[in-house]
Amino acid sequence: MGARLYAFIFLLSLGSIATFGQQTPGLQRDPNSPFDEDEARARVVHEMEKKAAKERVAALKKDTDRLLKLSEELKEYVDKSDENVLSLSVIRKAEEIEKLAKSVKDKMKGPN
Repeated sequence: MGARLYAFIFLLSLGSIATFGQQTPGLQRDPNSPFDEDEARARVVHEMEKKAAKERVAALKKDTDRLLKLSEELKEYVDKSDENVLSLSVIRKAEEIEKLAKSVKDKMKGPN
């Protein structure tokens, strides 16, 4: 009796696996429906672009805050030095500002 029950359950499961991949009538795509795959793809791409733009703006804010801080530090170093002494750290700070400013400029141009 137990073997027959297992065989019956096995056959039922095979039948459900065979029909699993088929669409049910209520879920078939209507060719006249305004929603199609291209529209869905366009919507996903648009959302991804919006997310990337938000991330770019957040990175720009972070970089410009850092740029301001570095500029203030550079001003302090220059104010402390005299006409005969130009510290190596001042030059390094200026180079760091230059690199960061270029990065900010490139981010502002966008992902092209």
